Amino acid sequence: MSKIAVVYWSGTGNTEAMANEVAEGAKAAGAEVDVLTASEFGADKMDAYDAVAFGCPAMGAEELEDSEFEPMFSDCEGKLGGKKIALFGSYGWGDGEWMRTWEETCKADGAVLACESVLANEAPDDEAVAACQALGKALC
Repeated sequence: MSKIAVVYWSGTGNTEAMANEVAEGAKAAGAEVDVLTASEFGADKMDAYDAVAFGCPAMGAEELEDSEFEPMFSDCEGKLGGKKIALFGSYGWGDGEWMRTWEETCKADGAVLACESVLANEAPDDEAVAACQALGKALC
């Protein structure tokens, strides 16, 4: 059985809703899943999981949330080499630049992206919910 961490930061609840759908997809595929906020996770926990889904909305000028999520993620970067991960998040403006930049960072760190990242404009619609569940399954 795979052990999956779903780690997220959410300001409005949209990315939290996505995190819960990712967890449901992973559970449906038979994984043991822990859903954790960014403040509950760090590099010291990476080795305890077979795969990690990271979720963060676009903030500011299309960047990761900088007070909790980005410091936690930076801490984890040294553990991404060879690790199966997936990315998701919501946005209210822009065109997803923050996600493309984030994917490139992960690839440069040697992470293995399990599937295409999932973006939701504001609250996740039915298509985004299904994509989040598929993302969870892809991590297993």
